[in-house]
Amino acid sequence: FPAVSSSLSSLSTRDIATRGRPLLAIPIGSCEQHGPHLPLDTDTRIAMALCERLAMANNNTLIAPPIAIAASGEHDGFAGTLSIGASALTTVIVELVRSASWATGVVLVNSHGGNVSALRAAISLLQMEHHQVTAWWPQLGVDTYDAHAGHTETSLLLAIAPEVVRMELAEVGDGRPLITIIDELQSHGVGAVSPNGVLGDPRTASAAHGRELLLLLATQLTAHVKRETATWVS
Repeated sequence: FPAVSSSLSSLSTRDIATRGRPLLAIPIGSCEQHGPHLPLDTDTRIAMALCERLAMANNNTLIAPPIAIAASGEHDGFAGTLSIGASALTTVIVELVRSASWATGVVLVNSHGGNVSALRAAISLLQMEHHQVTAWWPQLGVDTYDAHAGHTETSLLLAIAPEVVRMELAEVGDGRPLITIIDELQSHGVGAVSPNGVLGDPRTASAAHGRELLLLLATQLTAHVKRETATWVS
């Protein structure tokens, strides 16, 4: 893991000023149900872990405190879920990036699919305003069968924070391809298609596969950042 000095909130303003113009990584997660076996902050933990690995690859990266409550309306009705909605999230992202004028630019590291529309709207506006900003989210090609709290997310949490995973409570959820349930999911929420909140099968998850996935995602993120920031002005 990166040194403590990669954490923005642990530094003083003088510390940051002496580093020149660092790259700011903002983890974007959620506070939403992840079945009976994973914690509400699953997405936030994944986003933080990926930012930490980005900081290891790019030592001029600072990690902002995460946006830990985002757009999770599709999980409404499940105990513990909190959401500010896509419109409010768009505003939060826009204002955060505008405030980071001291940084070379901002990388938004998102790990919750429900945040994507807000990210796209925010990026469109911010780039029109000529801010140096980019957004990234996982592209694993498994979304159609393993969309939420299934094998993939459970494996990632087993690699990142195994102590918070309760495998004895893991249950199979709706395993149909996402394309066949997307209309009902968008209209009525996750609970309408999967009463236990799981889309996929977490029972096959493993820490070993989680470590493989984490390496793959971190490699994709690092490559994205290198490509997107190549033309940014320091």
